[in-house]
Amino acid sequence: MSDWLYTAGCKMPDKQQLPSGITRYAAILQYQGAEYCGFQRQKHSPSVQQELEKALSYVADNAITVGCAGRTDAAVHASHQVVHFDSPVQRSGYSWVQGANSQLPDGIALVWADKVCKDFHARFSALSRTYRYVIDNSTTRPAIMAKSVTWIKKPLDASAMDNACQYLLGERDYSAFRASGCQSNSSFRNVHSARIHQRGKLIIFEVTANAFLLHMVRNIVGSLLEVGLGRKPSQWIEQLLAEGNRCNSAATAAADGLYLVDVEYPDYLGLPQLPKGPVFLPEKLDKLEE
Repeated sequence: MSDWLYTAGCKMPDKQQLPSGITRYAAILQYQGAEYCGFQRQKHSPSVQQELEKALSYVADNAITVGCAGRTDAAVHASHQVVHFDSPVQRSGYSWVQGANSQLPDGIALVWADKVCKDFHARFSALSRTYRYVIDNSTTRPAIMAKSVTWIKKPLDASAMDNACQYLLGERDYSAFRASGCQSNSSFRNVHSARIHQRGKLIIFEVTANAFLLHMVRNIVGSLLEVGLGRKPSQWIEQLLAEGNRCNSAATAAADGLYLVDVEYPDYLGLPQLPKGPVFLPEKLDKLEE
């Protein structure tokens, strides 16, 4: 969920024939990840999936299992996570949202749900994912959003970080930003866009790609911080990608500031376009002044 997404290099599942009387639904949810081991259900710790399935099963009065667009890691947040699930009983989108939210803990909430075609798959139908990484570049640590942003005390050069982003674009090998535990068959991904935005003391890294490797976004941010702190030039990012050696890049950035903020699907599937979030950011971020 992490920023670990498995779509690239994976075979699309065969078109499904749902049993008679079974309806497929999609839902969009938000969550504050600090209290969870990630989206995916785990035996040892509470997960977002566990809480969501329990709430949806209450509404359906049947066991519900969900599939998601991206399995976010421990402490990573989402303002736009997408899931699909099958139900033997039909409920309106309103009923799914209101009923599930009445059972979910405060840090998790559905914002939309509706019927979708039987072939919809939250993971395999997606065209791209977008993450935002939010940094509070203040001299004193934040209290109100202590687990919602990453605090960097020393001044950051946002323009230098933005210049470094240009080297991330395109389809290439991202081994330099791939965690050792990544199970993806391929280290190639296609980054569609990467920018740095600044709003007051907040510095926001926004990146869109077809999919991401394990810890890819946080590893990129760790190296961008080295550029922002003046320890490395912007061109260092290009060098890291060419070398393809994770040992040469910077330490993984903290999970606190990372949000899954959008998942793009073909228009015909009918999923709504919602503000990217998180809620404390404006709907549209301006580019840095040239």
